[in-house]
Amino acid sequence: MTKSKKATPKPNVSVKVGGGAPSSEEEAENRAKARKGALFLAFVVVAYVIFLILSGQMGTFIGALSGVDMGWVWAALFCYGMYFVFGVLAYVIAVYLDHDSPVGVRDLMSVEASGVFFGNLTPMMAGSVPAQIVRLTRTGLDAGEASATQFTRFIMFQFGVVLFAAIMLGAKLEFFFQTYGDIVFLNLVVFGVHLLELIALFVICLCPHVVMKAGNFALKIAGKHLKPETVKHWDEVINVQVMEFSQAFRNAAKDLPSMGLTLLVTMAQLACLYMIPWFVLRAFDKQGDFLECLAAGSMVQMVSSAVPLPGGTGGAEGGFMMFYSHMFGSATSAGFIIWRIITFFLPTILAAPLLGLKTTNRSVSIYHRVCALRAKLSGKGRASAPVAAYRPNRHASQASVAQAGTKVATGAKASSGVKAATGEKGAATSEKVAAGSKASTSGAAGSKAAASASAPTDGKSGASSSAKH
Repeated sequence: MTKSKKATPKPNVSVKVGGGAPSSEEEAENRAKARKGALFLAFVVVAYVIFLILSGQMGTFIGALSGVDMGWVWAALFCYGMYFVFGVLAYVIAVYLDHDSPVGVRDLMSVEASGVFFGNLTPMMAGSVPAQIVRLTRTGLDAGEASATQFTRFIMFQFGVVLFAAIMLGAKLEFFFQTYGDIVFLNLVVFGVHLLELIALFVICLCPHVVMKAGNFALKIAGKHLKPETVKHWDEVINVQVMEFSQAFRNAAKDLPSMGLTLLVTMAQLACLYMIPWFVLRAFDKQGDFLECLAAGSMVQMVSSAVPLPGGTGGAEGGFMMFYSHMFGSATSAGFIIWRIITFFLPTILAAPLLGLKTTNRSVSIYHRVCALRAKLSGKGRASAPVAAYRPNRHASQASVAQAGTKVATGAKASSGVKAATGEKGAATSEKVAAGSKASTSGAAGSKAAASASAPTDGKSGASSSAKH
């Protein structure tokens, strides 16, 4: 797949992945993962019911649910919907910078849904990033472009998680110690682990050669005790993927405003997720400080993400009970179930139908669609429509693109000749020919414009010839 010139360069890799329809083997694999996910969800629900029965809380649970204000529950669902929307928007910002990207908004909705679905059903969300890269390659991006987009998004998300937690700890550290006591040290340890992970990512991005040397030295020592296929895998990770990861981040870092905007969108996305417990609290007619709920939600997220089970199962339950039980009181179990349904069960189920969502019209990139929308809103939609629709073929050769550009230039020059030879009316119409010639990359544009130059030179004939174009 030969790439045309991009607004934001991407790392080149030798492996190319087409963006066609999934094979029957891939579809069977996806169905198998979906079945396993459904079984896991069913097992967790049964475990919750058994816990409520054995603990004698079933009656309290049912009584608490009977008094729930559904208006607040719908507000909590809306917050998670906005969490998903902001996640898609973060991808849109990355794709917007590539003016010729074939990826559409529906594709990005599927990518975000893949992260939700496979992230919720794999330990520590390990399946999220690979699934999203695979989904991006099916849009027409090669492996390098897809990895660059996803790695940059991954780093910014992790940075947002750590930054949000740092802000909440700084703002509410005294509240945490007064309310939870020494248990806060556990959260500080978890925060430190996440911070070290983020630092490690930045070291890989900024010092790839140092990481490669250290990795090869460690692999040389450990390789004596590992299987050959394992050594081969880590050799590729150290000597290929580390450099690709670093190059992807460096390319994205060249556009600091877009990275800053992505970070702001990520922070808004996390805020939507962390405020959901506050709405659930209000659904049970309980009072709680909004900022304290945000801070507690951030800590629950960090604890659950450190548990090596699908969906952070165990960590999410323990974190919620630890940080929100004093707010919910006797309704803690019911509040947890509703919160878990909104943030885990329901998104996982609803994400499954979105996995196959794809953009049907890839002839116009997101960048050009935005340009066309801006022109339409400013009242210049008709004049700017051809420019917004222009998009070189990503799969055309560089020679073809250069040849097309030469023909466009020839057509534009011929159109200028028509403008000089004709009257005022012919000149106005020739300008339209020039604009149309610039918006076309086919050879026919140049030939038609040349034909208009050889047309009769009186004003009436020139206008007639231009109208045919």
